[in-house]
Amino acid sequence: MRKGQNPAKFVKEVARPERITAAMLTYIPFLSGFYAETLDVLRVSLDSMRKEAGLPFDLLVFDNGSCPDARDYLVQEKEAGRIQYLILSEKNLGKGGAWNMILAGAPGEIIAYADSDVLFSPGWLSRSVEILETYPNVGMVTARPFRTPSDFYSATLDWARKEASLEDGQFIPWETFLEFNLSLGQTKEENKKIYADTKDWKITHKGVTAMAGASHWQFTAYKSTLQQFLPFDMTRPMGQVRQLDQRMNKAGLLRLMVSDPLAMNMSNTMGYLRGELGQKRAQTRRSLGKRLLAIGLVKKILLAVYNRIFNWYYS
Repeated sequence: MRKGQNPAKFVKEVARPERITAAMLTYIPFLSGFYAETLDVLRVSLDSMRKEAGLPFDLLVFDNGSCPDARDYLVQEKEAGRIQYLILSEKNLGKGGAWNMILAGAPGEIIAYADSDVLFSPGWLSRSVEILETYPNVGMVTARPFRTPSDFYSATLDWARKEASLEDGQFIPWETFLEFNLSLGQTKEENKKIYADTKDWKITHKGVTAMAGASHWQFTAYKSTLQQFLPFDMTRPMGQVRQLDQRMNKAGLLRLMVSDPLAMNMSNTMGYLRGELGQKRAQTRRSLGKRLLAIGLVKKILLAVYNRIFNWYYS
């Protein structure tokens, strides 16, 4: 027999979710071999996602059967209020199984999905949503320009030729193109030919520029659009994720990318980040050296020494 009244009956209102749900899928089965640094990669990815996204969002993380260390970290993040929704799967359901739950269950009107090895730059979310809300009939927006198979965005080009300004050319700088492809394990030499033999498609609509193409590893989309393609029936954990790319194009939806590199694939190690930090330190050292050389007294002394050495050799 019930005793008393449920206190929840007297609550006048409940919390409302943010309009945008940022969703991340994780899978770290152990912390050795291929996965030795993946927990560090996950930490960096989550921190970069939250930093200066440009718009408010709730964070949903779906863990696909990770090891205890990874799960403990995620629970701690949840308890600290840095993750709003945490789903811990007992077993690995594959990407398709996880997508079925994430894309159907995320509470936001807009879903910004990412794999757990994506490094974000400030403004990644606001720029993606700007394109999503400006262009009509958008399927998905990826926060980085890179070259994807044209078969996956043919519907985008068909629309742009009739309804927008469309240009083709080498709009992605070589360094930006190479940076991403190297993260996939490709070599610099093989990419020289790929870069020369392919091109980019730049679209301008209502004053907003986007690139043709998108990808399943990171995208922003309306939840109602994504639900049209559920469920995903994938027989393998990986290797079949292009189903989403193919289905969207077949449905005539636009697949677009922002014009600046605001998301980067770190893969399974911290190598990219270590290299980036090393470059920044080198730039700082070079900048400091130039400032020192510009000081009048230092410049005068060094030029005097240079002049003396020159005279020793050539007088």
